Amino acid sequence: MSTLSSQLDAVLKGLGIGCAVLALALPGHVTSRQTHVRALQQHDLALQALPLTANFGAEEAPAPVRQMADWVMASRDHRGMPFVVVDKQHARVFVFQPNGTLMGATAALMGAAIGDDSVSGIGDREMSAILPHERTTPAGRFVSVPGTNIHGEDIVWVDYEAAVSMHRVRAKDPSERRLERLATPTIEDNRISFGCINLPSTFYDEVVKPALGAARGVVYVLPETRPLHAVFGNHTALLP
Repeated sequence: MSTLSSQLDAVLKGLGIGCAVLALALPGHVTSRQTHVRALQQHDLALQALPLTANFGAEEAPAPVRQMADWVMASRDHRGMPFVVVDKQHARVFVFQPNGTLMGATAALMGAAIGDDSVSGIGDREMSAILPHERTTPAGRFVSVPGTNIHGEDIVWVDYEAAVSMHRVRAKDPSERRLERLATPTIEDNRISFGCINLPSTFYDEVVKPALGAARGVVYVLPETRPLHAVFGNHTALLP
């Protein structure tokens, strides 16, 4: 009996030491997990408190742009991040705060070619090797990332693999008349880029950079050859 008692005491002591070790090790993990869970809960509550529609203020916008922005707010698809709606058909860009309030809208230069898809592997090719019909601005939902180009200029990546970004308009080649194209009231001359979204420098610095220049956002590029639901699929039940 004494041997059995000694073995039992040893087991109990071992359990005691193990519990003590766990007590020392677990609180930090438990606290960290609880903090993470609380953060997620607070984020979800903040999302639920957002308006169900976008606020365009006095800005006029085509119906597809309003439909898209309202769906973003109603579905919370932006997950509480700033978001952008790019309207290729009217060559305009709309930037929104996380709460759906329009920060600003502007004319923009888009890909020279009509189309909603990027050619596979185009981001790895030299610009001189990109054919005219391949210079499209792809449609879809993109999580934007702040970055820089090869010249060290700050830009916002829209589709990194396809090398598509939003950036200040560059007027390097006078024959392209990019600044003049942005200034004209017509949209017929706004298709000139290799696929990137060119914006007025002031708009980029005062609207895009504060919204998307330091953190991720969501960019919704509307299609021009297909209906909205064909590009955004089942995620856009509210869209026609």
